[in-house]
Amino acid sequence: SNEYEGTSLNRGNGIGVPRLNFAEVNLNLRKGKSMGEITRVGVDLAKQVIQVHGVDATEKVVIARSMSRQKFAAWCAQLPAGCIVAMEACSGSHQWARRLAALGLQPRLIAPHFVTPYRMEGKGGKNDATDAAAICEAASRPKMRFVPVKTCAQQGVLCVHRLREAYKEERTACINRIRGLLSEFGLVFAKSPEVLRAELPATLEDADNDLPGVVRVALDRAFSHWRALEIELAWCDAQIAEHARQDAQTRQLTAITGIGPTSASALVASVGDFCQFRSASQFAAWIGLVPRQNSSGGKTSLGGITKRGQDYLRTLLIQGARSVVGTASRRSDPTSRWILQLQQRAGWQKTLVAVANKNARIVWAVLVRGRPFEAYYERTRSAPI
Repeated sequence: SNEYEGTSLNRGNGIGVPRLNFAEVNLNLRKGKSMGEITRVGVDLAKQVIQVHGVDATEKVVIARSMSRQKFAAWCAQLPAGCIVAMEACSGSHQWARRLAALGLQPRLIAPHFVTPYRMEGKGGKNDATDAAAICEAASRPKMRFVPVKTCAQQGVLCVHRLREAYKEERTACINRIRGLLSEFGLVFAKSPEVLRAELPATLEDADNDLPGVVRVALDRAFSHWRALEIELAWCDAQIAEHARQDAQTRQLTAITGIGPTSASALVASVGDFCQFRSASQFAAWIGLVPRQNSSGGKTSLGGITKRGQDYLRTLLIQGARSVVGTASRRSDPTSRWILQLQQRAGWQKTLVAVANKNARIVWAVLVRGRPFEAYYERTRSAPI
């Protein structure tokens, strides 16, 4: 049958879609097409080579080609004002979005997992050209959700948070490395880092143990590295605390039980405009603190939390919930009474997630409605959270 002649079969849904001839597309500009006819561009970003896929108002492909980073910036300057330039939200995308907005264009950042279904060639046809075409197609969907472009200040604060997390992981690895090497010579200490820090100098100076000289020198250098990481962590904490003091939104969030300077700073820097979420429940769902569903035929089936969104924000909220649940018996506010009842009924772990979800909703309500947090606030039907 010639029904699918000249088409590429979409393995996902079995629909024949036209096979794109990029050589023919690139001739369009020489056949009378102009840059002014481009209304939407899909861009696949990379370190050196950038792929573009542009269409006109009739969805006709005008250009599909690759170019260097330097040529891409000059090429974008020739696009008509108001042209939509869509990219995946990835490393460097926010910086490009700010540059494109300064040129009078409309940058759109799309989460990568929203782009994949629009790749007509399926999983087996992934390359720069098909990715750019998929991004361009995804940007045309009326219900597509876009990632807000972060400011330089937001990215600066998040850089400190990322460094802090990296230093924490490196410090843990360094401590475990020291502990493991000492155990090879029969020297075992308690799990607490404070105990190891207090005992290590005397252990390295003790001539009665079996540590060779080279091991003593090596462990001393590792101990110095440990102390250096502590200094870097202290600097990161100081920068985050300074941001928490200076930013008005962060100061509002630190008044919430279970939200400290680190959590408040990360939330404000990561989200920016909380009004982009229609409700508090949508914000909690974006973080991944709502149950996963596998419902069908009118029967509701709920599982564990979805764990969508940023792992970092979800981790901070759950860690803050640990302190709230652990000290709930010392307080008499309505939330603490609810926590104690829930813990008896659902257990410790589910209570932690429930409190983290509740705190996420409170964060949205405080920043969107402009009302300060009240520990003894009684919820009413006219003002749901």
